[in-house]
Amino acid sequence: MKISQITFTRFLAAMAIVISHFNKDLFLYKIDYISNIFLKANVGVSYFFILSGFIMIVAYHKKDKIEYLDYYRNRFARIYPLYVLGLLLYLVTRYSNFSIYKGFLYLFGLQSWIPGEAMILNFPGWSISVEFLFYLLFPLLYNYFYSKGNKSIWIISIIIWMITQIVCSIYSDSSYYKGPHTESHELLYYFPLMHINEFLVGNLAGLYFVKNSGQKDYDVPAVIIFGLILLSLIFTSFFYHNGLMALLFIPLIILISKNNGVLSRLFSLKPLEYLGEASYAVYITHIPILYILREVLKKLEYNLDIDHVFWIYIATLIITSILFYQFIEKPLRDYLKKVKIR
Repeated sequence: MKISQITFTRFLAAMAIVISHFNKDLFLYKIDYISNIFLKANVGVSYFFILSGFIMIVAYHKKDKIEYLDYYRNRFARIYPLYVLGLLLYLVTRYSNFSIYKGFLYLFGLQSWIPGEAMILNFPGWSISVEFLFYLLFPLLYNYFYSKGNKSIWIISIIIWMITQIVCSIYSDSSYYKGPHTESHELLYYFPLMHINEFLVGNLAGLYFVKNSGQKDYDVPAVIIFGLILLSLIFTSFFYHNGLMALLFIPLIILISKNNGVLSRLFSLKPLEYLGEASYAVYITHIPILYILREVLKKLEYNLDIDHVFWIYIATLIITSILFYQFIEKPLRDYLKKVKIR
């Protein structure tokens, strides 16, 4: 089952994260309320994790059992080539950060397990380290719980989600949390076990969706939920990074997937769907592309204001991401999927 309209939402989340990592002198950060959205736009990673859990169920729900080797090969083919490309591009301008130890951690996706190491090389890759854990666990969850209709996974997942919210809220307000750029920050924000709840509730959303996919579309427009998400980012100060936004992200994903309104039909347009397909390249290469662009502009001695640099950057990022998707991600993914594992 392919849900075309949900694909473009990945591009929107990726672009929000891109802007959140850009220079805070950008004009968007000088606009009341709008600035709050982009200052908190790293919540887009939480959306990726929840959507990943949702899509896994939708993609595999008709299978009686997932074959482990085939599954791991397909996931490796989907995510790893561009992950390595992002690392290599990062080292073009930041090679002094490299060491054999760090190279080992990042190549094997272990960086997020060690507080203090998650943000050294191409730091958006911390989330891919978390995705590796999701991919490792999903066949086990599917074969022993989801495919057998075992209802206990619902209770377990909801309890894990609730415990994570409580622990994160208490920890973020405690004396143990030392603030940004500390190991305590990385433990709270990037440690994989802090995010397993998002994947699990995404799985539950997928189970609900496939079970009710034949029913009448919902009357509540998805745009209302989208508006609530924006309002929550503007006016609330909750700790939302580790799954709390599932309360709004899950209804949004289901509503758009049900294709119940103008927003869903708009997102189904082929050009927008294609941008969604290229969104992984946008996300995983946006920091290296920014660093490389800065070096190029510096060597050309272009003295541009930050707003002009931003538009050049966005255009460059989208173009390169499309090229990476079309000529690197897709061909390597298709090739690796054909490789026989004995």
